[in-house]
Amino acid sequence: MDRRDFLKVAGGCALASNALLAVETPPSGGGERLGELPRRPLGRTGEKLSVIGFPGLALSQYSQEEGTAGLHRAFDQGINYFDVAPAYGRDGDCEIKMGVGLQGIDRSKIFLACKTKKRDAQGAREELERSLTRLKTDHFDLYQIHAVFTPEEARQALAPGGALETILKAREEGKVRFIGLSAHTTKGALEMLNGFQFDSIMFPIDYVDYLQWGFGKAVIERARERGVAVFAMKTLCAGAWPQGATRSRNWWYKTVESQQDADLAVRFSLSQPGVVAAIPPSFLDLVDKAILAGRAYRPITDAEVATLREMGVGCGSVFKKDEERVAMGLPLDRPHHPGSPHDYCPCVHA
Repeated sequence: MDRRDFLKVAGGCALASNALLAVETPPSGGGERLGELPRRPLGRTGEKLSVIGFPGLALSQYSQEEGTAGLHRAFDQGINYFDVAPAYGRDGDCEIKMGVGLQGIDRSKIFLACKTKKRDAQGAREELERSLTRLKTDHFDLYQIHAVFTPEEARQALAPGGALETILKAREEGKVRFIGLSAHTTKGALEMLNGFQFDSIMFPIDYVDYLQWGFGKAVIERARERGVAVFAMKTLCAGAWPQGATRSRNWWYKTVESQQDADLAVRFSLSQPGVVAAIPPSFLDLVDKAILAGRAYRPITDAEVATLREMGVGCGSVFKKDEERVAMGLPLDRPHHPGSPHDYCPCVHA
């Protein structure tokens, strides 16, 4: 069976019902409110997710006790969407901490998302089974092909013998409910979106890159056309650190710090078409700020967009170099962002 026939079989039912999966544009009021934090539909899956997701990578920064407290505080404040990946932290540190930390919370009350960076079926199966064990669960609500950069790796993941093959089998087995992806370049994202009917895509949607050079617009538009829900990551990103700058956080990009700026940044991302939820940077205090911003959600105004555009002037981008190299068909530099607590690309240990 060639790749085209494989994808026809794999995605046939979903492609045939594309209209049923079309993502709903969030209502102007922000969606249904539960526990003061709005929830939005995840396309037509029947799920409703908190407009702020918990970034599992944050657990790399804290002890088990601190992380557990942060997870429970987030749940108590209305978050039901928790995202993690085996690449977060060394040796599955974040998965292990989340698996322990979510104990005591009713599994049916949370939407648990995980990922794999493996592009082959065998590697993806090994990661999937290990992640299920670490997270002390028998299924993931969403399983995502993680951190796609190039069209080549997208095609590998989607081909027979690729990661998608494992995920489809896992869905048949009841170990995966919905299928998504995360991507960091436009070409990588579009190759994935055009190759299979995914339920969701996670992509950087931050005010600096979106307003200064349009990064994210093409992906949002294609996701809308395909009926794919969007998760906005890097929501509180304020650009790249200037050369030689003193860093206020030990992180690979600048973040907004004031509650006022966090409110604007979160509202901007949540105001883009098809965006279901925003993922804050991996610090518990920024999760708290994002939750407050989510509670205060109202659609961003033109005047506020102008303010954000002015705030972004002169801010460097942490995505533009990779975006341009992939667009030109050039190899990517590795590591992408030394100093961040990922095991692999796009962010690796220094």
